[in-house]
Amino acid sequence: MVKILKGDRIILGTCYYPEHWDKSLWKDDLFRMKKNGIEVIRIAEFAWNKIEPREGDFTFDFFDRFLELALEADMSVIFATPTATPPAWLSDQYPEVLNARMDGVLLRHGGRRHYNYNSPVYRRFTERIVEKTAQHYGPHPAVTGWQIDNELNCETSEFYSESDTTAFREFLKNKYGSLDALNEAWGTVFWNQTYTAWAEIHVPQTVLCNSANPHRTLDYIRFVSDSACGFAKLQSDIVRKYLKSGDFITTNGIFPNLDSHRMCDESLDFITYDSYPNMAYELDRNPGGAGREEQREDLGDREWSRNLARARSVSRAFGVMEQQSGPGGWTTRMESPAPQPGQMTLWTMQSIAHGADYVGYFRWRTCCMGTEIYWHGILDYSNRDTRRLAELGDIREKTGLISAAAGSRYRASFAVLTDYDNVWDAGLDVWHGRIHRESEAGIFRAAQILHSPMDYVYLRDPVQLKDLAEYPVLFYPHPVIATEERAALLAEYAAAGGTLVLGARAGMKDASGKCPMTKLPGVFRDLSGTDVTDYTLTGPGRPVTADWGGDEIEVPVFNDILEPLAGGAEVLASYTKGWYSGKAALIVNKYGKGSVYYFGGAFSRAAASVFLKKLNLAEPYRDTVDLPENCEIAVREKGNARFFFILNYSPEPAVITLKKELRDLYRGETVSGKAELPPFGTAVFES
Repeated sequence: MVKILKGDRIILGTCYYPEHWDKSLWKDDLFRMKKNGIEVIRIAEFAWNKIEPREGDFTFDFFDRFLELALEADMSVIFATPTATPPAWLSDQYPEVLNARMDGVLLRHGGRRHYNYNSPVYRRFTERIVEKTAQHYGPHPAVTGWQIDNELNCETSEFYSESDTTAFREFLKNKYGSLDALNEAWGTVFWNQTYTAWAEIHVPQTVLCNSANPHRTLDYIRFVSDSACGFAKLQSDIVRKYLKSGDFITTNGIFPNLDSHRMCDESLDFITYDSYPNMAYELDRNPGGAGREEQREDLGDREWSRNLARARSVSRAFGVMEQQSGPGGWTTRMESPAPQPGQMTLWTMQSIAHGADYVGYFRWRTCCMGTEIYWHGILDYSNRDTRRLAELGDIREKTGLISAAAGSRYRASFAVLTDYDNVWDAGLDVWHGRIHRESEAGIFRAAQILHSPMDYVYLRDPVQLKDLAEYPVLFYPHPVIATEERAALLAEYAAAGGTLVLGARAGMKDASGKCPMTKLPGVFRDLSGTDVTDYTLTGPGRPVTADWGGDEIEVPVFNDILEPLAGGAEVLASYTKGWYSGKAALIVNKYGKGSVYYFGGAFSRAAASVFLKKLNLAEPYRDTVDLPENCEIAVREKGNARFFFILNYSPEPAVITLKKELRDLYRGETVSGKAELPPFGTAVFES
């Protein structure tokens, strides 16, 4: 059977649901997949009833028959634990397994992911179904790996059941030890929120003006992540007992309120991402039914490269479990158009360019019933050969031609630092959220347009100086929550010669989300050589700029008014408008062998572009290839080989210029000079 992510070649797969189709279709489907380049399928993530149709009544015949056909077709199978949709008998007889809204209304059976991680009853049934499933199907020679559940924290990443309140109290007892410590951390003296018994503490509840204690809510998000990680580990520990040699455990997707890095470290061999680039072109429908087409993101489907970079940060060897292959939508929400000819190939190469050596398409055939009837796959309802099936054949040929790139590593020119505390806080704090969203999008989009490949690095306990030292420049846009330990690590990085770029509101909060009575930027004060003497939101319709050595730079959203501290700090840019015109907007501080920049605003695309140019990060491969803005470049390296992926996201042809001789892997020949990529075209070159 095929073993994915072994570094030897790129493998294609698809998602298949034998429970949706008559058994007479199974064999033909499997052989048809093989004929068109599919070698791996994922099954069973929503099929609990096929294994336990009634409580305690286990039957394995259904998937036994299917796996025998898979073995006959030489098709490898990723078997999923079926816990994403508990069966109706379980939801009905044990309603405590159900999740609830904040106001206490239970989320009833009929959707998916309507359970909660902390129900003792659900955990007991989960342990049993996972044990029975892995014990029976794990030894089967067609099974090559396992997926835990499906898209943990998708649909909802908030849990308000009674079981969650009970578990939340235990989480807090373990963290704080006493109510006095909890009250201090949460600042409960504000608005008379002081707790005198653990029983008084609940998961967040409906309050006036949505004004819940932000410090409690931050800990609640940490609790949700802890619960999801624990649920994944509960299953992984069971499945791992039944793995054959070379088999793997993964789960799919990266969703809110979940420390995916911790989950991967504790429970998985690697992460698999679910990539749906055409969701960038969803139709925006108002309640009255009138609609307008809206390109929701600045770069459209190219925006999904940012998500792939996040997946790569979780595990450098990663796959794509669900790659969009057709138009998407449910009967209840989400509407996106069909991929145009060439886009299925483009999105596949987008995933591979960012490091995925396995790409599995969602789905093999479009479902004829249920909520997802408009989420199309490679085949439509009619079972005819589609243009997407023909394009799959072309993709199979291309991935075979670029097999030398398998096992290579994505090479970034710089990295953006982030951490879960600040990501979660930005989702809770509207002031933090505004600058966070601006800079997250702005830096990525500037890097794309200036063809500067970037990574994400999450600051967490395993991160050490050697992890940061790989990058000459690190952006840490808005570490509003900051600790002495993280500041010390960044000081080591700068002292060793690195360049660190900080943005507005750095160091404003401690780990509890409270604002200490310290001069800003708090723990970054000495490192940045900066004193924040005042600050303000910029206000709507009031663009703020600064002069940076004769170049105008936008300073949007929020402005820190700065002064340099004594020593090596130097003002590089000053505000040019408003009541603080003439005050410092950007300071650089020489720190050891390196430099630390403190920028008093958010990093819009325009502002980030100036930084990338000033720090010599723009067009790092300009001596090799010249590209128009509508093309992305991604570079993967293995040994002495370097692979250049060029992706044209435009419906028009794109002309590129190769300034050195490179081997065109699609054509199998050495080329240089001008070349034309067709609409949505791709190319892979090796040097």
